[in-house]
Amino acid sequence: MTHSLNLNSLERWAEAPRINPLPARDGVPPPAISFEFFPPKTEALETQLWACIKRLEALNPSFVSVTYGAGGSTRERTHATVEKLVRETSLTPAAHLTCVGATRDEVDEVARRYWDAGVKHIVALRGDPPPGQAYTPHQDGYEYAADLVAGLKKIADFEITVAAYPEVHPEATNPEADLDNLKRKLDNGATRAITQLFFDNTLYLRFLDRALAAGIKAPIVPGIMPITNFTQASKFGAFIPAWLANIFEGLEDDLETRRMVAAATAAEQVRLLQANGIDEFHFYTLNRPDLTYAIARILGVKPADHGAVSS
Repeated sequence: MTHSLNLNSLERWAEAPRINPLPARDGVPPPAISFEFFPPKTEALETQLWACIKRLEALNPSFVSVTYGAGGSTRERTHATVEKLVRETSLTPAAHLTCVGATRDEVDEVARRYWDAGVKHIVALRGDPPPGQAYTPHQDGYEYAADLVAGLKKIADFEITVAAYPEVHPEATNPEADLDNLKRKLDNGATRAITQLFFDNTLYLRFLDRALAAGIKAPIVPGIMPITNFTQASKFGAFIPAWLANIFEGLEDDLETRRMVAAATAAEQVRLLQANGIDEFHFYTLNRPDLTYAIARILGVKPADHGAVSS
């Protein structure tokens, strides 16, 4: 089985009925999937990362992305990880690239280095400033992600993914301005958007309705993060429905039950989205493969050579 990213437009999604029940497993094709990793800070975390990559590589994802830290703090580690992915795995890497703390020339040089190394997919982001600081564009840099997208397309014909915010970017003046910014990024050459994590499917489906009404036709892929640590997840800023909080209540010291609940709730979230016409998903792995692998299996995604029959 081979996955390729399904670039169906929002028009196709708009034809699907809304808030369907969970689909039966028979006849439901597995979704296209992709994964996000973050670069390691220590030798032990390096070992953990590559164990995660090897575990998930067997699922043949459409691509895998590697993040930057706030303020570009992990830039060199990101470069090293992406280039190693090209050299030593069968995966298609997408490198995060941000505007923070760098001139246009510096960012362009990084992009050219990626292209020359065989990395043709960029996740173009404004980026976060260091903790406690407000975002200020570099005086000689790209101001925002839409500008970065336009600049990257002048360098080479990159495939470009950008961020979308179903619950509105925290610095946006209003939802309409946030959606206009997404449209600018796509109009400047991005081919898809991936959402910030969310736990309430209704917020995402309403966001797709608004995006379609605004003339956006590119795929908006849901970003899914299984909750392994509820206390940590509650700090990410996404709305957490009361029913989900209730499920995790009292499980702080029960790791095994937490893991089972996390797999079940994330799989249910994705299957409900499948029932509403969504067939591409991006998983924030936090460099922990087991939950994501289990959820993928629940959704019917199996290793590429699973079930091969010799003739």
